[in-house]
Amino acid sequence: MTDERSRAVRSRTMMERACQLFPGGVNSPVRAFRAVGGDPIVMASGAGARVTDVDGHEYIDLLASWGPLILGHAHPAVVRAISEAAARGTSFGAPTEHEVRLAEIITTAMPSLERLRFVSSGTEAAMSALRLARAATNRSKVLKFDGCYHGHSDALLVAAGSGVLTLGLPASAGVPASWTTDTLSVPYNDLAAAEQAFARYPGEIAAIIVEPVAGNMGVVPSASGFLAGLRALASAHGSILIFDEVITGFRVGPGGAQGKFGIRPDLTCLGKIIGGGMPVGAYGGRADLMHLIAPDGPVYQAGTLSGNPVAMSAGAATLELLRDPAVYERLEALGARLEAGIAAAAQAVDAPLRVQRVGSMLTPFFATAEVRDEATAKGCDVERYAQLFHGLLARGVYAAPSQFEAWFVSLAHSEADVDQVTQAVTEALASSA
Repeated sequence: MTDERSRAVRSRTMMERACQLFPGGVNSPVRAFRAVGGDPIVMASGAGARVTDVDGHEYIDLLASWGPLILGHAHPAVVRAISEAAARGTSFGAPTEHEVRLAEIITTAMPSLERLRFVSSGTEAAMSALRLARAATNRSKVLKFDGCYHGHSDALLVAAGSGVLTLGLPASAGVPASWTTDTLSVPYNDLAAAEQAFARYPGEIAAIIVEPVAGNMGVVPSASGFLAGLRALASAHGSILIFDEVITGFRVGPGGAQGKFGIRPDLTCLGKIIGGGMPVGAYGGRADLMHLIAPDGPVYQAGTLSGNPVAMSAGAATLELLRDPAVYERLEALGARLEAGIAAAAQAVDAPLRVQRVGSMLTPFFATAEVRDEATAKGCDVERYAQLFHGLLARGVYAAPSQFEAWFVSLAHSEADVDQVTQAVTEALASSA
């Protein structure tokens, strides 16, 4: 097997140039491979279930651009939609039929979104939803959960997941303590801790914001009764329940996690898949709440590129192909096949590896017990994960460069692709045992 450094000459050269231009040589922190070590791979192209780097090496892709590419790379219908939309104009700063079409698809699939507003990122969506919740309740405090990541707005970088957890940062420098005073964070899956927060601050909590399936400390399913308990808690105290479905929206089912689990939030944040690989975000929910957004109401939020016609077209093309329930049956089957294969590979070499999965998103954790919150996630063997990551990379599999992120299966993956990944896991584990 060729040494990674000797086979990545152009990637290394490109990263040397990038380091002179960007912090850490990247435009989003986890891409820098700091959690796993080694040099980042610079990608050149993607097609279906595979990506190719600038040195010409091909990989089965389990990152899927961190989740959006549920159809795989460069799906013909999405590429065609992007090309046709761009040819008519890339931006207008005015209403277009593209945003209406995409919104109709989303609201049909997710009835809790009676009205919605498109933005350009998941961070904007969560930030705007919280502003709306505070305005609607005339309260200031927000309850979130340790290890859940809701974007990089100042007030939400408290016990956050994703890159904050990956890099071992307690929060972020540059955020004044006064800006996070009203952000409360308790352990994920701990309904009693949430109840205690409401008891401690009666009449002060504007909203609960939660990932219904945590995906930013690795995949951590919500415990039985947890989401229903949060729904009841919010209703009892006059607070707004916000589901952050930036990852899970159209990923775990056609109606997102709220459809899968039968829980109706007051507001929902979306992103990733609804843009078909283009930058996008959205928030929406109860009509009475959304009517508080300008120009109908006093809550101001705006964006020059919100509802961008190219992104809207890519998203609509993607969601049209997800209307068929059979696609989720296939994603479930592929996810289950990969989960079983990784588990069998770990058992064969007696590796302390467990797979946690919801539909087509999963994480192999180097842990002996269930990972159910940030504390147990932090107990995982991150060095062993780094060995697995590089073992897979050397065998033509590109996975998340952090123990605390999700892997994604797409409709472009075949059973043979999944079996090839399983074989690569088997060999990588055996070589590091």
